[in-house]
Order: sequence, then C-alpha cells, then structure tokens
Amino acid sequence: MSDTDKAEVARLDTEYQAAVQRNDVATMDRILADGFVLVVGSGKVFTKDDLLEEARSGRFVYERQDDDHQTVRQWGDTAVVTALLTAKGIEDGKPFAYRVWFSDTYVRTPRGWRYAFGQSGGRLPEPP
Repeated sequence: MSDTDKAEVARLDTEYQAAVQRNDVATMDRILADGFVLVVGSGKVFTKDDLLEEARSGRFVYERQDDDHQTVRQWGDTAVVTALLTAKGIEDGKPFAYRVWFSDTYVRTPRGWRYAFGQSGGRLPEPP
C-alpha cells in the first residue's frame, strides 16, 4: 500500500467517525459508497439510506464517537480499516456508552476512496 493511499483511507475513516458524531449527513453521504452495508454485532443490517436517515433524525446525540488502534491494510483497490471505536452519548433521551472493534472496507472508485462495507463486533464492557 502506498503511504498516500494508507493516509487517505485512514483520514477518511476518521472523518467519517467525526461526521457520525456531529450527525453530518453531507459528509457521511460523500464518504459512503452507493450500495453501502453495515452489519453490527447484534446481526442488524443498515444501508447507506438507513444511516443517513438516522443522522437526520437526531435520535443520537454523541458526546464521543472516535476510534484508536487504527490499522489500514490494502489489497489492490480495496482497503480495510480495523480499529476500536468508543461511543458515548444519548439515544432517544437515554444515555449509552460502549466500545466495539470494527472493520471498515473501502474501495477505490473513479471519485476516490469510498466506504463500502462495515462490520462491528459485539459491544465490549462500558469504557472506564
């Protein structure tokens, strides 16, 4: 993987997490590929439209939505980001806090790298 590709995919994934925290629909829409799918630890499946609608709704108010231990691996025009996400905030008026390991798959398109598929593990114990 070129250092340029690795840095770009890492930057995009960090930018995406920040956009989720702000419920920034425009940035999420720009980064998510058409046909995007997310599978979470419970087995629930979300599409791009689902995530954009969730952000528009304001159901989630994030105090924190960021990751660490980020690693980027590339195979041709596909890159996978693995990291530990920490999220904290309010969902429908109720507090939440959790950590999950996730893998985000990016594909190189004529418009640049796009987030095409995500999968997260089960929720880990609440962060300290």
